[in-house]
Amino acid sequence: MNHTSAIVRCCMLVAVFAAGLAFFSCAEEEQRPPNILLILVDDMGYGDPGCYNRESEIPTPAIDKLAAEGMRFTDAHATGPLCHLSRYGLMTGRYSFRTDITVWPDQATIEADRPTIASFLQSAGYRTAMVGKWHLGFDEEGYDQPLKGGPYDRGFDSFFGIRASTDIPPYFYILNDRALAPPADSIAANASEGWSPIQGAFWRAGGIAPGLELKDVLPRFTEEAIGVIRGHASGDHSDQPLMLYLAYPAPHTPWLPSEEFEGRSSAGMYGDFMAMVDANIDRVLTTLRETGMTENTMVIFTSDNGPVWYDADVESFGHDASGGLRGMKGDAWEAGHRMPFIVKWPGKIAPASVSVHTLCFTDLFATIAEITGKAVPDGAAPDSYSFLPQLTGKAAIAARPPIVMPSANGTMMIRSGDWKLIDHLGSGGFSKPGRVEPGPGDPEGQLYNLVSDRGEQYNLYAEHPEIVARLKAEMQEILAGNYSGFSDVPSEVKAMQQ
Repeated sequence: MNHTSAIVRCCMLVAVFAAGLAFFSCAEEEQRPPNILLILVDDMGYGDPGCYNRESEIPTPAIDKLAAEGMRFTDAHATGPLCHLSRYGLMTGRYSFRTDITVWPDQATIEADRPTIASFLQSAGYRTAMVGKWHLGFDEEGYDQPLKGGPYDRGFDSFFGIRASTDIPPYFYILNDRALAPPADSIAANASEGWSPIQGAFWRAGGIAPGLELKDVLPRFTEEAIGVIRGHASGDHSDQPLMLYLAYPAPHTPWLPSEEFEGRSSAGMYGDFMAMVDANIDRVLTTLRETGMTENTMVIFTSDNGPVWYDADVESFGHDASGGLRGMKGDAWEAGHRMPFIVKWPGKIAPASVSVHTLCFTDLFATIAEITGKAVPDGAAPDSYSFLPQLTGKAAIAARPPIVMPSANGTMMIRSGDWKLIDHLGSGGFSKPGRVEPGPGDPEGQLYNLVSDRGEQYNLYAEHPEIVARLKAEMQEILAGNYSGFSDVPSEVKAMQQ
């Protein structure tokens, strides 16, 4: 009898111990930060994906499925309507006007001691990898020397990519901080008949690495990204979370759809190339699923700035790449910087959800920090505000403080609540006229209410001088780095600034 009781007690202890192990194992799994896959495409418009524009002439099933499985933001903004402006804010949580971004052709734009989302995640225990277009400069001292100041020195454990766009020479692949092969050959300039000088299969003349074909860059980056995912899933670091930044240099020019995608859309070369981008995204997401990483991976998808798509293109193809927004790439108008922005996080984000919360690319830093439970370092990401409560729906989220950015020609813009102020007349960028000098009695700038006038058709600058004055004051405070909130800013936002 005693012997039997001892066996029973022993079995009960074993069961309790096993249950405890299971509990702690589940708790550990619950607390483990997610893998992060950040996909940034290049020069894609707000109206290109079908999930943002039901009348889109471009098939984007992968992007549309991502939106159906996650949260689609309708008021997300890049930190500028150009590649390097946008990417600097994305990486640093800091507005691009706070540094000299113009040095990118031969100098690194991110200071060595400035934290990036990659270096921050490294410190939080992540393995970090980047594949694709950097466009934030290297400290170049010859292509036989290390290319310092790039991804490999700014927080990424590995990098395979290119220095800038596939229409800006020299053209060569970079592995970590070395040119895979120097741009020892040359390539002549190219253009496409029937398109503007900066559309179609356009690229500039310059140096190119032997054997490199511009048409192969997009699929090559997909293969590299797939290799990173598979290698992580089966490698020595599979116990660590992975952060992969996949920065496609497409559908930026040159538009080079492979034969398989020619005629896939009804929007010409551009639409076909965008369809090819979507198919490559699908391959990467399929690899996540095949490796069993989908359920614990946060996927973030967006574009760096708006499209190069003119009114004549809309008339010719019946496709509005700007999705009803005004302008295009380079502009202070909305189409230059309001971007498709989708986040999928299984079990955390409600599928097929839509958010009207205003956010900026700089906000990724603070959001990722809150996800990891690790504080943002002192002095880092000064223009970043977490939108994690919006993603999970577990808490109310305050309105975001104002967003300030420059356009392609240096026109400044501020978005504050429903209102947007542009400090000059004209587009500020690629749409003509870029800048207009006011005549007698004309307003000096532009003021729009984006809730009632998302297409920016009604300039209310003269009708609301008090709002103009307030926004100008807010802009100056932010430019100086001294913004601390104004009387009409919610108290929660003021607290975020302190």
